[in-house]
Amino acid sequence: MLPDAFNTELLLSCLETLQRGQAVSIPNYDFKSHKKVEPERMVNPSDVIILEGILILHAPRARDLMNMKIFVDTDSDVRLARRIKRDTVERGRNIQIVLDQYAKFVKPSFEEYILPSKKHADIIIPRGADNEVAIDLIVQHIRSKLGQHDLCKIYPNVFVIFSTFQIRGMHTLVRDVKTTKHDFVFYADRLIRLVVEHGLGHLPFTEKQIITPTGDSASAISGYFQQKKHHTLLNQGKISLIDR
Repeated sequence: MLPDAFNTELLLSCLETLQRGQAVSIPNYDFKSHKKVEPERMVNPSDVIILEGILILHAPRARDLMNMKIFVDTDSDVRLARRIKRDTVERGRNIQIVLDQYAKFVKPSFEEYILPSKKHADIIIPRGADNEVAIDLIVQHIRSKLGQHDLCKIYPNVFVIFSTFQIRGMHTLVRDVKTTKHDFVFYADRLIRLVVEHGLGHLPFTEKQIITPTGDSASAISGYFQQKKHHTLLNQGKISLIDR
């Protein structure tokens, strides 16, 4: 199967429409008759859009629209066995025709188009659906993204400090009209320190070796720890933090 066999422009249009929060109509294709059939399928927008296809990582413009690119790597014998079962049972094809098509078209296309697209994947899952550990990690990642603050989904440089009882308690004190000036300054300062510490965790750093006062060598890090650089990064919009 060649990449030109797909309507890439329609695919991109549907993806962009879904990302704008609008529903789209997806054509249905009948593999027995090799034709599009009616009615089209309506797909509604969602926080998670799964785009699946053997050649989906081959198209650069499609890759640019993806937040996570996954390549499912499966043994060639398993792929052939699945194809034989699918084409004979679901599509009513003769097994000899399936094998001839595999040898002449499917396998060469895999080696020329599909396998090279593996390098574009963010995650490679060996053994496919049998790899429960990899699938569980992906599910956890998606759930963490769904649990993010709405602004994090729009602005990639926004980091949210999730609320704890300690933070809620300090918020209560700095907002309470009965709080004394001394307590207000004390707890406001603690809140600001938490925000700065959280922000420092997102700054770049490099490993380095230092010499201690006793003359020993120790592992350390070098990064943007000067106050002037903190303000520069924050003022340039390179780091944004929200405490909720």
